[in-house]
Amino acid sequence: MRSREYGPDLTPPWKKQQPAPEVEAEPDLVVEEVLTGFCGAVVRCEKTAEGPTVTLEDRFGKHRVFPMPPRGFLLEGKAVTLVRPTARPATRGPARTASGSLAVPGARARVARAGRIYVEGRHDAELVERVWGDDLRIEGVVVEYLEGVDDLPAIVRSFSPGPDARLGVLVDHLVPGSKESRIAASVTDENVLVVGHPYIDIWEAVKPSAVGIRAWPSVPRGQDWKTGVCRALGWPENTGAAWQRILGSVHSYRDLEPALLGRVEELIDFVTAPD
Repeated sequence: MRSREYGPDLTPPWKKQQPAPEVEAEPDLVVEEVLTGFCGAVVRCEKTAEGPTVTLEDRFGKHRVFPMPPRGFLLEGKAVTLVRPTARPATRGPARTASGSLAVPGARARVARAGRIYVEGRHDAELVERVWGDDLRIEGVVVEYLEGVDDLPAIVRSFSPGPDARLGVLVDHLVPGSKESRIAASVTDENVLVVGHPYIDIWEAVKPSAVGIRAWPSVPRGQDWKTGVCRALGWPENTGAAWQRILGSVHSYRDLEPALLGRVEELIDFVTAPD
């Protein structure tokens, strides 16, 4: 027997579960993920092959990436469905480069300085170009890469640095007691600045949330670090393809760790400082 009021579904309307209202995942919106109880502010929304994701940051600075939907969220204690923010017309204001500097429309690249910035490898150079490329061209600073730092003292001597040709060097894994720290300490020329970041490889200087992972995996000693990362993350063991995936996730300085940002800015200032 069918009810004229309810039709074939005999569930009263007041008992039916209503869909959670949709809320745009705007930056800084604070929500709680219902399955894990993780509470944090929206950092970014991204479109992936598996569907849209949202990255939350809790009060301790920890990031977590969640799919949306089907994950449910609570906003001020009420269930909501997060959706990607709708595109809005760009507001007028000074344009900025990927490094956060004020853009200079129509500026031509400056003739290259005699000074240089050296980085350890091709990946390092590509990442620096990705974020600071516009700034470096305006300042006339060329970035070149080394194949490791073992021969750094000889390379410095060959460069013949001087007040008009300063040399800045960015070193991976520059931590106390490391081989890199001992080599860096052997360079004492006042026209050379050697700085570094604490990461084993430049890959780690990209924030995990930007890549869509929870954290960079720990790779046991004795294994090739990049290959070990690919294995741990379930990526194909093709480090070149993995790097392109990582580099493609970097859109501005916000996607890099502060420990790298400060060091690159320091090198640019050193190389371009007046005599």
